[in-house]
Amino acid sequence: MTPLIRSVRGLSAAGFHRISYREWLPPATAGRTPATVVCVHGLTRNGRDFDALAANLVSHNYRVICPDVVGRGESDRLSDPMAYGFPQYLSDMTALLARLDVEAVDWIGTSMGALIGMLLAAQPGSPIRSLALNDAGPLIPRAALERIAAYVGMNPLFEDFAAAEAFARATHAGFGNLTDAQWRRLTEAGVRPEGDGRYRLNYDPAIAEPFRAQAVEDVVLWPVWDAIACPTLVLRGENSDLLLEDTAREMTRRGPEAELVTIPDCGHAPALMDEHQISTLRHWLDRTDWPVSGRD
Repeated sequence: MTPLIRSVRGLSAAGFHRISYREWLPPATAGRTPATVVCVHGLTRNGRDFDALAANLVSHNYRVICPDVVGRGESDRLSDPMAYGFPQYLSDMTALLARLDVEAVDWIGTSMGALIGMLLAAQPGSPIRSLALNDAGPLIPRAALERIAAYVGMNPLFEDFAAAEAFARATHAGFGNLTDAQWRRLTEAGVRPEGDGRYRLNYDPAIAEPFRAQAVEDVVLWPVWDAIACPTLVLRGENSDLLLEDTAREMTRRGPEAELVTIPDCGHAPALMDEHQISTLRHWLDRTDWPVSGRD
């Protein structure tokens, strides 16, 4: 099934900007309302990362929304790089949620997308009724941030697709033991052609400027975690350096007392492309007793 390409406008201090998103719609089913699932990607990625997951969920009667966070994918770039940060992302996602015209959504977020989901879910009256976090939590170690800071903002020019794929395999080795076809799809999602056979990464390198403007320290969000009340699932890559095992265990004991699933042979972050990871997320959505019909 082919998604619809849509957009909504967000607002920053410099004016409006376009937020692109893909909407996957299940076949029309008389008398049934599909639940809406919003999938939000990691720091340097975009909504195409969820193509495999979205195709599966839509076949089980879910409506799936996959935005490109501003500065990534097909969304606009911000004129002020220092605006790249969670206040802007929360504002933009609020505009997107309003566009969807539903009272509540199920949220699946990878890394940065997980943190956006946490921050939204912690707000009073949040429209997020369930939260699935892919390899991120309320404590992010300095060492992991330093690793990310070493590559975010890079703007390499790849001479061909093979060079781009080699870069993706090296940079995102933590995604897991993917097949050649999966690495190809992830590379296609993460680059844009220059028109002369060469490729660049499909994000604004300026998203790195806020990183460089401040000292890198542990990020501690336990008060946010403790304010979340909705049912929550946490996926953790077995070898993740961003979501440490002790942090993940603590997430099961406080706040929403999340359910924890460890994904073997992965670091940061599981790619959500193989059958096990996809079925884990779908079964989480299927078996939870939400007050909206439409699941098979």
